Amino acid sequence: MPTAIEMPRLSDTMEEGTLVTWHVKVGDTVAAGDLLADVETDKATMELQAFEDGTIAKLAIDEGSTVPVGQPILILAADGEDLDEAAKMEVASSASGSSGGSAPPTDTTTAAPEPTPEPEPPAPPAPAGRVRISPLAAKLAEQHGIDVNTLQGSGPDGRIIKRDVLKAAEGGDTTPAPAATAPAPTPTPAAPAPPPPVMPATLESKTIPVSGMRKTIAKRLVESKTTVPHFQVSVAVEMDALMELRGTINAQLEPQGIKLSINDFITRGVALAAAQHPAINSSWTGDAIQQHGSVNVGTAIALPEDKGGGLLVAVVRDVQSKGLRQISEEIKALAGKAKGKGLPPEDMADSTITISNLGMPQYGVTQFSAIVNPPNAAIIAVGAAIKQPVVRGSELAIGHVMNVTLSGDHRAIDGAQAAEYLSTLRGLLQNPAALLV
Repeated sequence: MPTAIEMPRLSDTMEEGTLVTWHVKVGDTVAAGDLLADVETDKATMELQAFEDGTIAKLAIDEGSTVPVGQPILILAADGEDLDEAAKMEVASSASGSSGGSAPPTDTTTAAPEPTPEPEPPAPPAPAGRVRISPLAAKLAEQHGIDVNTLQGSGPDGRIIKRDVLKAAEGGDTTPAPAATAPAPTPTPAAPAPPPPVMPATLESKTIPVSGMRKTIAKRLVESKTTVPHFQVSVAVEMDALMELRGTINAQLEPQGIKLSINDFITRGVALAAAQHPAINSSWTGDAIQQHGSVNVGTAIALPEDKGGGLLVAVVRDVQSKGLRQISEEIKALAGKAKGKGLPPEDMADSTITISNLGMPQYGVTQFSAIVNPPNAAIIAVGAAIKQPVVRGSELAIGHVMNVTLSGDHRAIDGAQAAEYLSTLRGLLQNPAALLV
């Protein structure tokens, strides 16, 4: 008997999912564990795998479609079953699977696209499967009436992303992909020129569809800013000793292919300081303050445009008991997964304190404040370490100074507690040998 594969709940807060890319087409035979599709949840883009063997009888939704959890998205025929007959059983399967109060919406959604035979032939899914395009780019292409098959993708693995669609919409001529190469010499001399000449070409009135992840980010940030009484405390940290120590360690680890980042040291320092100040490593529960028994550090990771953009928080657990090398390896692995196949829910759960680091040289951000990431009581915002005058003893010198700002939930943390924590953190970063033990 045919099986209806429904949109799965891939995270505890997921209510709907966007089908980013189909990796199968009608007629394909799949086994349990095979990759079926990429699905964008409210937290990340994740892989949908087959849970049983069978043959694809019908792809019930198109790439870029957003449907609620539980709605059938694919019909899988058992061995020996006729694919056409299996595909026709979709409505009956959906109705029986949602015989409760949700039956009418499911029937309406399924019946709306009356030309059911369209998805049945292998021909339409095949080209769709070959075009790698982000959900946002697909929606923009539809709005502008652009055939995605004529676009040349500039994202990873040739994936079509937002800027490719916007570029085609501005130029009008989307068919000749080489034509995009012809104007290339023009931007080359224009590169040294100031930005103003470029801006008029990109200014336009447009509506950008919101991804499921962006909706969740917006909802959580509004909840945090409107329900959590924020306060900020900042401290300046001299980073020369840490940068010198990092250089020495990296020179010794280079033959092993290991390179520690400044963020690795900061993560270790944040955790050790939190272990000494349990009030910072806590959560407000409404009628109590929960101080946690381990320091699980969440690191805010910005996703690339072709992954839908936005931020997610990857979590390294028990950081207070881990060395710099292990911390570095785990952060790199999490960042790689986040920007690749996506992070599973367990890699984004149970943080007790969060770091938001915008101190990369390309940004030039010296100081900022971040929004608390509930249920954490504190988030640490890290700026760039820049050269500036510093007073050492009675002498004026030039040193690297980094601004660190703690945003706290005033229900769980007092200002004095935040100041004491930052004093300890500054001491650890300015005397980095303590981070090695």
